[in-house]
Amino acid sequence: MSIPESPSPSPQSSKNENIIPNDAIVLVVEDNVSNFVLIARMLGYMGIHCEWKTSGYEVVEYADTLPHVDLVLMDIRLPYEDGYGALKKIRASKRLKDTLVVAVTAEASLEQIKKAREAGFDGFIGKPLNPDRFPDQIRRILAGESVWEITG
Repeated sequence: MSIPESPSPSPQSSKNENIIPNDAIVLVVEDNVSNFVLIARMLGYMGIHCEWKTSGYEVVEYADTLPHVDLVLMDIRLPYEDGYGALKKIRASKRLKDTLVVAVTAEASLEQIKKAREAGFDGFIGKPLNPDRFPDQIRRILAGESVWEITG
């Protein structure tokens, strides 16, 4: 289920095909190895380099070691510090405050989308992720389009 903020182009639109920067870096904050491997493979297929953290704890310090971060895909339920706590730290960081941060969670509901919006996330993708839709979702996000979708 998609909750668009405004009319958006068709998910199959090809105009977003070439918007991914050659040196794009996505930081995936995910504690489940299988989920990370799936995300990494899909991003790799798109030509996007990704880095991985297993918790929100120290995510800002880790991101600061990277040359840049174009997007953070943040699980909500994480050990030590959840995605909401990590988002607060990212928004407080001088270098990362404007970085796109999208919630990626199995807790996909209208209530969770509302909570994620209020917390300051830039988008929401529910799990399980759909390998047929995920590349377009990422292209749209990197093109500056808001993606708020309950089903991956």
